[in-house]
Amino acid sequence: METERPSPRYAAIDAWLPADILDAMIEGQFAAVAAVRAARGPIEQAAIALEQRLRGGGRLIYAGSGTSGRLAAQDGAELLPTFGWPAERVIVLMAGGHEALLKAIEGAEDDTGEAVRLVRHHGIGAEDGLIAVAASGTTPFTVACLEQAKAQGALTVAIANNAGTALLDAGDHAIWLDTGPEPIAGSTRIKAGTAQRIALGLISSLVMIRLGKVHAGLMVDVQATNAKLVRRSETILRQLTDRDAADIRAALDRAQGQVKLALLLLHGLTHDDAAALLDRAGGHLRTALALLAQSPAKQSDAPADPSDQAKQERKN
Repeated sequence: METERPSPRYAAIDAWLPADILDAMIEGQFAAVAAVRAARGPIEQAAIALEQRLRGGGRLIYAGSGTSGRLAAQDGAELLPTFGWPAERVIVLMAGGHEALLKAIEGAEDDTGEAVRLVRHHGIGAEDGLIAVAASGTTPFTVACLEQAKAQGALTVAIANNAGTALLDAGDHAIWLDTGPEPIAGSTRIKAGTAQRIALGLISSLVMIRLGKVHAGLMVDVQATNAKLVRRSETILRQLTDRDAADIRAALDRAQGQVKLALLLLHGLTHDDAAALLDRAGGHLRTALALLAQSPAKQSDAPADPSDQAKQERKN
């Protein structure tokens, strides 16, 4: 169990100067990045497999305990504001429940019965994909979540920092992050945690890109849930069009804040036609714009004021 093994490299770390301690821990962060880079192939394969499940309407489920569970929960929480991923299509199975996100819950990571109950309670099945994370690769709760989800037909991805462990053996896709011993033996929130955080972000981001949530490097499905994100939506449309602020705000208002839909409105489409085009393009804005360019009925210029078009739609 490499993550638990004391390393001679750090045997006297408590006697070092503060700068040397920090250098050693920073060195560990570089090692974590290298471990993720070495696992690029399995990460890619897992993301593509997850995309196929989610494209069919499935949910993305995370399972974990302690630090690993908290990192998984953070990744899941960021999908809604960043990519507009529906909240009902993200589930976090955390040992000890919501309370464990803030403090340790005694014995929660060993409760396999609760793991099985949660998977059954949420009806996890063949349309869904589950990512299970455990530095040790042996956490009973996390392994039980993965095994039960797999038994119910879900696609399973296992992420662990120790090779040849139960979690990696059970997953449909196994991602081994070889971070080795920690500067503080067993404190996996340092090297192992960094590697897990990177891997989770890479997987979910690649999945969302392939599902059409990103266009030209921009978050075109961003949910404008606060003033900052409203400004971001407006900035994205300014970058993608040559329209002025008034037109952009009017289009966003008509599109109820949906950036992709607003962009097509600015290209002169009606609301219904824009929605239909996006649906035909599978949600991919680049595909939708290509289809629009090929259409003989394409309107090359939007009305001077999008509100004029809205009035015309009401008349029709």
